[in-house]
Amino acid sequence: MKAIYYGHSSVALHLEGATALFDPFISPNPNARHIDINSLKPDYIILSHAHDDHVADVAAIQKNSGAKVLAVVETAMWASRQDIPESDIVPFNFGGTVQTTFGSVKMVYALHTNIAPDGQYAGVPAGYVLQSGGKKIYFAGDTGLTMEMKLLAHVGLDWAFLPIGGHFTMDVDDAIIASQFINCKNIIGIHYDTFPPITIDREAAKQKFADAGLNLHLLAIGDELVL
Repeated sequence: MKAIYYGHSSVALHLEGATALFDPFISPNPNARHIDINSLKPDYIILSHAHDDHVADVAAIQKNSGAKVLAVVETAMWASRQDIPESDIVPFNFGGTVQTTFGSVKMVYALHTNIAPDGQYAGVPAGYVLQSGGKKIYFAGDTGLTMEMKLLAHVGLDWAFLPIGGHFTMDVDDAIIASQFINCKNIIGIHYDTFPPITIDREAAKQKFADAGLNLHLLAIGDELVL
């Protein structure tokens, strides 16, 4: 099992028997211009919400791959207006769990806003807990620090993808608290360095996490990490 980082919050997880791609925002990101989205063939595309910097490439990648698109109901409704076949869209909601070919995906709370690129209401943002191959992985999506994260402390998470860029989401300091809330030491940073408001000092961030007894991984775009 491995993770591949495609910049911003776009992450592919190669799990047991299938690949899941989160929040595809690649072709509009100048930092990811060396990534060919036509080469991406996920089995599942999982959307945390419908802001353009999380869904810009969903239609193109889905068309090339035939992936199932998982999202909260209203964001799934937006996806259905992007020429994605309804048979390939899986709408669900908080507390719900979808069974997949790699294991399961459970929708959990996130604190953020949500509107589709066309200006339509897109429901509310979400995070996800995936189980596959004996591993439990949390993808927080765009979120601020919330007390609801403490509800994940008992899950036994092996890895967590947390936003760390601040301004629109948690910053580094809040992400450290979030790591403690969810009781997970292995953190992969997302939603940072894409544009000026969310630029971070990478070495300082790693040191802060280390001082808290946590492991922060900051991947270069295109880099892989064995989970």
